[in-house]
Amino acid sequence: MAAKKKKAAGGSAKKAKTGDLIISKSRVKAAARKCNVGSEFYGALDATVRNLIKLAEDRAQGNKRKTLKAVDL
Repeated sequence: MAAKKKKAAGGSAKKAKTGDLIISKSRVKAAARKCNVGSEFYGALDATVRNLIKLAEDRAQGNKRKTLKAVDL
C-alpha cells in the first residue's frame, strides 16, 4: 500500500505542474525560433490565453451566441 501512495503522490505532483496548462510547451518552444523560452513564460502565456478565451466567451454570450468565433478575439 505504501508503494501505491508514493506513486500516486509523485504522479499528481507532476500533473499539477504541467497538467493545468492549456498551451503546449513544446509547440511554444518550437514557435520561438530566435529566442530561448524562460520557464516563467509558459505560465504567463497560459494566463493570457485563458483571459482571451474568457473575454471571447463574454462577447459571444453578449451577442446571444454559444459558439466562439474569430471575431470574438
